[in-house]
Amino acid sequence: MLISFLYPAQNTDLVNKLKAKQMTVFGMDCMPRTLSRAQTFDALSSMANIAGYRAVVESANAFGRFFAGQFTAAGKVPPAKVLIIGAGVAGLAAIQQAKGMGAIVRAFDVRSSVKEQILSAGAEFLEVQLEEDGEGSGGYAKTMSKEFIEAEMALFADQAKDVDIIITTALIPGKKAPILITKDMIETMRPGSVVVDLAAEAGGNIETTKPGENYVYKGVTHIGYTDLPSRLPTQSSSLYANNIAKYLLSMGPKGRFNIDLEDEAVRGALVLQSGEMMWPPPKVETPPPPAKKEAPAPVVKEELDPNQVAFNFALGKSVTVTSFAAILLGLAAVAGSSLTTSVTVLILACLAGSQVVYGVTPALHSPLMSVTNAISGMTAVGGLVLMGGGTLPQTGAQSLAALAVLVSMVNIGGGFIMTNRMLGMFRREGDAPAYRFLYLIPAALLLGGYVAATAAGVAQLSGMVYLVSSVFCILAIGGLASQTTAQFGNAMGLIGVAGGLSATLGSLSVPSLVYQQVGITMAAGTATGVAVASKVGVTELPQLVAAFHSLVGLAAVATAIASFMIEGAHATMIHKVSAYIAAVIGAVTLTGSIVAFAKLQGLVKGKALVLPFKRVVNAGLIVAIAYSLSAFLAAGAAGLSWLLTASVVAGVFGFIVAAGVGAGDMPVVITLLNSASGWALCAEGFVLNNNLLNIVGALIGSSGAILSDIMCKAMNKGIANTVGVFTPPPKIVPKAEGSQEPQGEAVTTNVDTTVAKLVNAKTVRIVPGYGLAVSKGQYPLAEIVQTLVDSGKQVQIIVHPVAGRMPGQLNVLLAEAGIPYDIVLEMEEVEGDWDDVDVTLVIGANDTVNCAAEDDPNCDIYGMPVIRVWDSKQVVFFKRSLAVGYAGLDNPVFYKDNTNMLLGDAKDVLNDLRDNLRAV
Repeated sequence: MLISFLYPAQNTDLVNKLKAKQMTVFGMDCMPRTLSRAQTFDALSSMANIAGYRAVVESANAFGRFFAGQFTAAGKVPPAKVLIIGAGVAGLAAIQQAKGMGAIVRAFDVRSSVKEQILSAGAEFLEVQLEEDGEGSGGYAKTMSKEFIEAEMALFADQAKDVDIIITTALIPGKKAPILITKDMIETMRPGSVVVDLAAEAGGNIETTKPGENYVYKGVTHIGYTDLPSRLPTQSSSLYANNIAKYLLSMGPKGRFNIDLEDEAVRGALVLQSGEMMWPPPKVETPPPPAKKEAPAPVVKEELDPNQVAFNFALGKSVTVTSFAAILLGLAAVAGSSLTTSVTVLILACLAGSQVVYGVTPALHSPLMSVTNAISGMTAVGGLVLMGGGTLPQTGAQSLAALAVLVSMVNIGGGFIMTNRMLGMFRREGDAPAYRFLYLIPAALLLGGYVAATAAGVAQLSGMVYLVSSVFCILAIGGLASQTTAQFGNAMGLIGVAGGLSATLGSLSVPSLVYQQVGITMAAGTATGVAVASKVGVTELPQLVAAFHSLVGLAAVATAIASFMIEGAHATMIHKVSAYIAAVIGAVTLTGSIVAFAKLQGLVKGKALVLPFKRVVNAGLIVAIAYSLSAFLAAGAAGLSWLLTASVVAGVFGFIVAAGVGAGDMPVVITLLNSASGWALCAEGFVLNNNLLNIVGALIGSSGAILSDIMCKAMNKGIANTVGVFTPPPKIVPKAEGSQEPQGEAVTTNVDTTVAKLVNAKTVRIVPGYGLAVSKGQYPLAEIVQTLVDSGKQVQIIVHPVAGRMPGQLNVLLAEAGIPYDIVLEMEEVEGDWDDVDVTLVIGANDTVNCAAEDDPNCDIYGMPVIRVWDSKQVVFFKRSLAVGYAGLDNPVFYKDNTNMLLGDAKDVLNDLRDNLRAV
């Protein structure tokens, strides 16, 4: 058996001699280069990498100057200018080496797909003013048209007059290397220039090259060595041996050599088998769609007694309503009529809030999180009421109040900017304008009218402005019911918050110096929020939301403590209880949000913190919070220390709870913290007897609670199990105890085959996951979608509720890339509608398309609703590897007969797919 470089098309005599000896021969040059797993066997790439590096070293040796420019006492030395033609493996290696040595590097390639690689290596990408792509098969370039060749030759002629070094690498398999640098171009180069022809063995890209020689023509050094890899013998031998060793190890089960003709890597490189000619290998045909499976027999459910069902329903409703009435009557008995109005407002706000939140389209759940984040900045109202001193605060309470206003304004400024950015992404070409300037009319009436009336001495308007502002905040969420009304919602939220702050400022009675302090604090916070939100990318949106949540928590704690420090012994029971609740919820929100931010940002590991005796510790912390409340109420004016203690304990509790949740469940934590920030705002409203804060807080609290419920249902988990305050850690069922092992072998594919599938398809669905966001592959995906739509394909994108790191994040991501929102559907909209789908592309998703959730009762995600991609005729997974997803589970869909794996970075693969699809 022989394994070697062979080039059977060019060396037929040698192949015939080997055939006569009945030999089995593998040609390392015949390895399928587009096969992802064959990259470790690709000896051509290994040698090309060395050749590219060595070409630069040889040129530097022959060149009479530094590569890097220098300023010396003896004068200025300009940097060398290097032109590299061809950006395959050798060309990219040459670019990196020349750039590393300080040269000015330019590069040209007929394939548009390598432009980004050239730019990322630090070179300038040269282009001709002619639309034609040179992408060929097997990673090589194809022969270009006469017009294109004339244009590129003109480009090379201009470059030859300017550069110092030219390195050419252009090869077309089975053909003589094309002439790219003519004799006339060489004669225009400056004396002392150098040219290196890596295609010398195939005739050369430079007309004056002498294969195997190093000589000078017209003052230009020509390097035409055909053995550049051999000039680094240790490195070449090491890489080549590695390629062959890994190839042999892949050719059979562990410990046994086997020639498997079904293995693409084996069949592609096999030239002779026992003297029988096996080259060229047969073309890989697209497999026919699998036969439709018969629908399983319907499961016969046990018939329940309808009378018993009706009784249970009525009993449950009765108990719920009775408990609700008993709690409210108990509160009235304890607190008296002083609490009735605030509780009435709170309950009605919760009912109204829940209705409008349920009406928000799932695609806008991320803008919903953002706008409620901005509205939660109304914690500034509490800080404004408590601010005092002069241009600067003069007491601890005043400093805390100023801090609350500062961080709240960061939330307001940043939240509305981010919401506006996201909603702008949903605009499609051809959409009617939003005419946002018209919303200045209600803003002018509310704000201008209030200022004018106050200046005219009209009193008692603040309460009505609070009410109008509350209604506008409700309209803000109601506006997110669709993309067409979303801009109206954002405008209403901004006007509502501005009205609430204006009414608060108008009702203050403080010296002018305090107003200066207020103005500076509000302006600084707003500017900071706007600056941060303007720079943050869509993929960092969850981190931004978590960070802003922490600011709401901090503002709630600061306001609660400051209010008690000011009121002291004069604080009523309602005031003290409300301040205590605000401080506790705020502290939990503060530390929990910081942990969520750190995990999402990658500052700490995403794994759940396993704390010994976690349930005991959590129970102890809750008992400590409850005891501190009783001690705080009993201590009177001296209760500040207990309030501070409770805040610290609650902060520890928030840290432990958030740290105990893995990164995969962080979306639920973020929505719960969003809800907590709303309830903290409600508590602040009770402290200040402010109905605006009660209404807005209830709106935000119910919004976060509903989103948490939606996320948990999408993962088939309860909120208690997800957060795990008292629940035991999930039981890990060993595979030996019944968990189903995936059957079969994952089959990899390449870009060309995937393009063929798409060309022949009529209906295409795309299922994105968070891997798409990580790779920033949404931009080439948008171009692929447009190409498919333009060619008459029916294209839909299906999004799972937990596909991103917060509700609706992927919808925003896709909108940012320009994908029309009307082809982006939710999982529920296509349930059971997959049999007629020709091709499904799964990009960066895993657990959300795992059939084990339906088939394997021992699976950790069993019962979780998943997208049934395996029911489509053909499935292509875009993944970096066959690694597991967030849940740490194998995905049996990888091994199904109608599934192929397209491995690699999602963005790189999508770029290749886009270019090849356009060419077709």
